[in-house]
Amino acid sequence: MSRRILTVGTNVGHYDDPSHPTGLWLSELTHAWQVFEEAGCEQTLVSPAGGQVPLEPRALTFPNYDKTAKAWRADPAKMALLEHTVSPDQIDSADYDAIYFTGGHAVMYDFPDSEGLQRITRDLYEVPSSPRSATATAACSAPSSPTAHT
Repeated sequence: MSRRILTVGTNVGHYDDPSHPTGLWLSELTHAWQVFEEAGCEQTLVSPAGGQVPLEPRALTFPNYDKTAKAWRADPAKMALLEHTVSPDQIDSADYDAIYFTGGHAVMYDFPDSEGLQRITRDLYEVPSSPRSATATAACSAPSSPTAHT
């Protein structure tokens, strides 16, 4: 049975000032996704509100825009994953072995207060009666995620 990983992206597309866009730092998704994929893991992309995960424009320029990010953007099926993420309410934590919080500045706006992500993190990481041991990990700004607030 392959390991199942829940990957978390942001729904935030701008800072407090709407004229300053932000979003997912794409390579912080693509690097981990590639490693997990090569290891044979099943992956699901979730976001605090479900739906679209916007991309951080600065992550799509040199030197940040690397081959994994370029390959993701060139793949319509992978881009569709960012358009139609599931919401935490659609997730049964028992179906997953790990949760990975992607980074980028936007995550500091919607990860910390997401009760759904907090529930999932608690279920995976803190349930002492669980016969399995789950892993929680985060990149870049994602330590502001529910792992610090549950």
